[in-house]
Amino acid sequence: MLSGIRIVEICGIGPGPFCAMHLADLGADVIAIERTASGESGAPADGSVLNRGKRSVVADLKTAEGRELVLRLIEDADALIEGMRPGVMERLGLGPDVLQQRNPRLVYGRMTGWGQYGPLAQAAGHDNNYISLSGALYYNGAPSEPPSSAITLVGDVGGGALYLAIGLLSGILNARATGKGTVVDAAITDGSAHMLQLLLATRQKGLVTGVRGQNVHDSSHFFATYRCADGHFVTLGALEPQFYALLLQKLGLAEDPRFARQWDRQRWPELHRHFAELFASRTRAEWCALLENTDVCFGPVLSPEEAAAHPHNVARGVYFESDRQLQAAPAPRFDGQARRPGPIPTPGQHTEEIAAILAGKDAHGLWHSPRAG
Repeated sequence: MLSGIRIVEICGIGPGPFCAMHLADLGADVIAIERTASGESGAPADGSVLNRGKRSVVADLKTAEGRELVLRLIEDADALIEGMRPGVMERLGLGPDVLQQRNPRLVYGRMTGWGQYGPLAQAAGHDNNYISLSGALYYNGAPSEPPSSAITLVGDVGGGALYLAIGLLSGILNARATGKGTVVDAAITDGSAHMLQLLLATRQKGLVTGVRGQNVHDSSHFFATYRCADGHFVTLGALEPQFYALLLQKLGLAEDPRFARQWDRQRWPELHRHFAELFASRTRAEWCALLENTDVCFGPVLSPEEAAAHPHNVARGVYFESDRQLQAAPAPRFDGQARRPGPIPTPGQHTEEIAAILAGKDAHGLWHSPRAG
C-alpha cells in the first residue's frame, strides 16, 4: 500500500525501528543505517526482526563518509526517522535544517520519550517512565498493587511508534501537495497521553471515576481478570446488560438476587470475591469450553506462543515463524489480506550494493532496487 514511499532510518532502539518496520510491512522502501556490521559489538548475526523488509547499510555517522551517505540517501527520500536525544543529530551535522536544505520536501521524523523540548527533554528514560508521567500508567492493575503494564505496548509502540508513523504519513501527504517538508516531534509522553482520550471520555458514563480501585475495570466483577484452577487466567468484559445477563445465565447465577443489580457499586467487592472463587474452581480450558465464542465478552489470557496456536489466530494467520523466530503478521489488512513481510537482512547486508549505486551518481536509481533479500 505504501509502494513509492521512501524512508531512511537512523537505527536506534525500540519505537523508531518498530515504526520503520511497520512502514516496510506496508510496502515502503526503507533503508536502515546501522552502526555496526553483523557480529560486531554484539550485533545479532542474523539481524533484528525489527529490520524485516528493510535494506541494511552500515555507516559511522561521526565520519565525513557516514554523513555524506545520509545526505545522499535523503536526496530523493520522503522521510527520515531518528531516535537520538534532542540535539545529537544537529551535533552530527545531520539536523533537519541541513537535511531539508538538501531535500526541501523531506519529512524529518524525531522519536523520543519526552519530546524535543521541555524540562525533561535531555533526561534518559524508558517506556514505563514516559507512560507514568503522561498519566497512561495510573489506572493499570489492582488498587492494592503498584500499577503495571505490558512492557513496550502502551508507550514505545502505542504512544510512540504508531504516532510517529501517522505523523510521517501526514507529513508526506502534505509535502506531496505543497513541496514542503516538516519536522515531526513524536514524544511517547504526548502519544500515550493522547491515547487516554478514549478512557477520559468514559468518565461521562461513570465507567471511570478518577481514583484507582473505583472504576469498572479495577473493581467490578463483570470486567476483570480471574485466576483459574490450573493457574492460568481468563478475562471478562460483560459491560452491556444483555452480555451481563448471558454471563449470569452461563454461570448458573441468573436467579441469584445478589447479581441482579449490575451497577450497585457497593456490592462489587463481594461479587468480585464470589467470581474469583467460582473461576478458581475450573481450569482455563474448561472455562473456554463454556464461555468462548459467546456474547459474554470472554477471552483466555494466552502467551504469544499459545496465541499463535489458537484456532482464531491460526485462521487469520496472525502469527508465523520465519528466520527461526515467532513473528506477528503485518496489520492492518487490506481487502481481507495481510501483507507478506520482507525477509530480515543481516546488518550491513546491502552496504556494498547501495554504495555502488551512489558511486554511479544515480541516487534516484537507489529506490528502484529490489527490497531486502
